[in-house]
Amino acid sequence: MRSRERYELVFVDTTAPDPGAEDVVVVHRTESSGPGGHPVYADDTGIVRAEISDRAEVRMIASGGHQVHAAAVSARPVS
Repeated sequence: MRSRERYELVFVDTTAPDPGAEDVVVVHRTESSGPGGHPVYADDTGIVRAEISDRAEVRMIASGGHQVHAAAVSARPVS
């Protein structure tokens, strides 16, 4: 199965005043594979990086030291 080219990563901050607030970052497929063997996706800056499986399971990948990732993140395909 061919992986999608783009996803929206949806970050939910459960500590925000608005509990349902979402931050969305569009990521595109890179040539890299992650530790699970799935494609790595990155935003245009290269700072936000994630391994996304063919079932849209997300594993965030640190792009620099001291990065802390949100606990609640999901991926939505972009058509």
